[in-house]
Amino acid sequence: MIRVTPVLEPCGFPLSKARGEAWLRKNPGRRRPPDYWSEFRPDLENGFGQRCGYSAMYLPEGQVDHYRCQKHHRHLTYEWSNYRLCSGSINSRKGSKDVLDPYTVCDEWFELHHPSLQLILTEAVPERERERASRTIIALGLRDGEKILKQRRQWLNLYQSDELSFEGLAKMAPLIAAMVKREGL
Repeated sequence: MIRVTPVLEPCGFPLSKARGEAWLRKNPGRRRPPDYWSEFRPDLENGFGQRCGYSAMYLPEGQVDHYRCQKHHRHLTYEWSNYRLCSGSINSRKGSKDVLDPYTVCDEWFELHHPSLQLILTEAVPERERERASRTIIALGLRDGEKILKQRRQWLNLYQSDELSFEGLAKMAPLIAAMVKREGL
């Protein structure tokens, strides 16, 4: 994970929010609220640099994650500040788990171990967040999930085969670029 600057609410979003909140009031027992947020996914994608907020790697098309899940925080369903961009598989794994927020982590909290490409916590993670950080990377498959490791290997291979510049790697997979720089690869 890397820090993501909170994305400003798009101009047209308040109308979708009002529509959604009206639906919530009229349908207190219904489980699946209408998806009035997806039309603003491009704004979220731009704000996240086209990268998953959790894996910190490029996404051709991400999903809108409700950071605080709709099931337990229904009142936040249409709150822009509750949206994060993430991959579909990570969104599925996250569910209602209490994980670190990409808006509050610091860049120095995580790094990739070479050569395994496993995500590890650094000493920079504050003591009060260490257990939660550890739970987050395990629960979301960020530490050593095969799907994530495969993506990391692909980005590293593109860089090492000169198909991707260091600048491109830093944009598409910043944790890998930081490892390359740190390890002198």
